Parts: sequence; C-alpha cells; structure tokens
Amino acid sequence: VTGGGSGVGIAALLNGRTDVANASREMNAYEYRMASQRGLDVEPFIFATDALALIVHPAVNIDSLDLNALGKIFSGNIRDWSQVGGAGGPISLYGRQSNSGTFMYFREHVVGRDFSPALKQMNGNAQILEAVRNDPNAIGYVGLGYLTDSEGHLRAGIRVIKLSIKKGDPAVSPLDRQSILEGRYPLTRPLYHYTDGIPAEKTRAFFEFEKSEAGTKIIVENGYLPASEQELASKQQQ
Repeated sequence: VTGGGSGVGIAALLNGRTDVANASREMNAYEYRMASQRGLDVEPFIFATDALALIVHPAVNIDSLDLNALGKIFSGNIRDWSQVGGAGGPISLYGRQSNSGTFMYFREHVVGRDFSPALKQMNGNAQILEAVRNDPNAIGYVGLGYLTDSEGHLRAGIRVIKLSIKKGDPAVSPLDRQSILEGRYPLTRPLYHYTDGIPAEKTRAFFEFEKSEAGTKIIVENGYLPASEQELASKQQQ
C-alpha cells in the first residue's frame, strides 16, 4: 500500500503497477482512453462519501462564503479578507499538490480556472492543517476526515467555514453530517476504488466488507461517511 495522490494511484493502475487505485475523483477522459489503448477494462467502485471542508485561522473573522467568492479567492481575484466581509489582511492560500485528486476536484468545481500563483501547494491534508494553524491570514481546504480527532472533537487551531452555492442561500457546515448525506453541502464527493475489470476474489471480498456494518463503522470512525444511495444509483446508470 502506497500513497501519493489520486493521479499517482491511477497512473500506477494504468501502468500495471497496482491492483487497486484509490481516488477522490472520477477518472478523466484521457485516463480512460489510455486504459483502453493498453487493453484495460477499468471498473469504478464507490466505497465512501467525503466532503471538502474550508478551514481558516481562528483570527479570520468570517463564518461563511459562497462558491463564487471562494473561487475568486483561490484564483487570486480576491486577495484581501476585507473584500469578503473580514477585518482585512492579505489572504494566504493553502492547497494540495497538482497530482492530487483533491486539487483537480477543487479546481474544477470551485475555481473554474487556474489557481492563483500564490497558492502554497502542500503534500497532504495534515500539512495544510498545520500551515493554517500557524498563519493568521490563512485559508485552506482539507478532507472531511481531517477536521476532527479520534474522539470526534474539532481539531484545535482552525475554524470551519460554512458554504453556500450562491450568495444569499443558506450556508451549510461540513460538520453537519446529515447535510452531506442529503447532498446539501456543496462540496460533497464520492471516493473510488478502480480496478482492471472485475476484481479478484479476495479484493472483491474486501470491497463487500466495506459495505458491511463492520466496514461502515471503520469508515465512519475515520471521519468519512458511507457511500450514499444517490451516488451508487447514479454510477449504476452510467
């Protein structure tokens, strides 16, 4: 088992170096084309639900943002907290490295263009958390599972921002798990396993275990949510 981001895992599957690639995004058209050229029949399996959470340093005195403003912040069109109702100060941006599925998801669903050159690209969620804790003007995005500790308490030194789809809509917190399961939180996403064809018996048994009560318990204990029926139904129709 190795890490490195969704892009690294998918590339390993396409190059025959792994049996299962985990990803926080759908494979793109180029990757599916590469798989076809190499004689691979890639199968996606949704195993959990995640959400991207926006965190800021506690000194940043805003509670909510809409997706349009958030995209402008991370593209560099909004550069000072006073432009979104804060007390003022240059905005410091923290995000994932470019081979991360989270980087690509956030760019596609929030920014809609290239990130600001001022974005500090970090190797993982833990590094983003630490950077935001130590920068009084910071904002960053992390996976849902990194917001709380092993006892379910919000990690110290961060504030979680509520999000709305557009200005004036009710803002929703990723800490409201029901809003994620119901799809009301704007940055909800499925998590995938990818295999070449139908997985081998032992791998298939592991995937089935993830759906069981015991498997679901482990997923929830690690800060994620079970795969939503809506996502599973959507994938089956494709």
